[in-house]
Amino acid sequence: MRKGQRFTRTYPLAAIVLILAVSALWYRWMPARGDFTGKVVGVSDGDTIEVMRAGRAVRVRLHGIDCPESRQAFGTRAKQFTSELVFGKTVAVQVYGTDQYGRILGEVILPDGRSLNRELVRNGYAWWYRRYSNDPVLQQLEDEARRERRGLWRDKNPIPPWEFRRESRRR
Repeated sequence: MRKGQRFTRTYPLAAIVLILAVSALWYRWMPARGDFTGKVVGVSDGDTIEVMRAGRAVRVRLHGIDCPESRQAFGTRAKQFTSELVFGKTVAVQVYGTDQYGRILGEVILPDGRSLNRELVRNGYAWWYRRYSNDPVLQQLEDEARRERRGLWRDKNPIPPWEFRRESRRR
């Protein structure tokens, strides 16, 4: 075998092995696309939970809503409300993508078929996040919660979490 023949046989094989290795690592560490079901094993705050998927916990950020921060009025209550509805239960996650922090963005469907995202807005523990969602149902639920002064809408001047975060960064 001449020098050139060894090159043409070895390098394509090495490239295939490298592609397979990178693909395997990508599959293992990057969240897979598509809807899934899993047991909720953690609640970080009102709009972020951890759900078991393929043997490991993945963070799920609720799509289209924004709950008060933990240091904000109703932040603790929003987390408690979420915990009461999902902790230790098996939920379905409808995946919308991932956010800038690598969390899965999704709608969480409770065992009884209700949407966690919508229940948080309906009960006044989350804002409809207009910047990232054009869901008319979330808008309607927020309007209704405001009118009936549920949850955070009892406060005289509720501050949206995105404004609270912006102010916190300035300090």
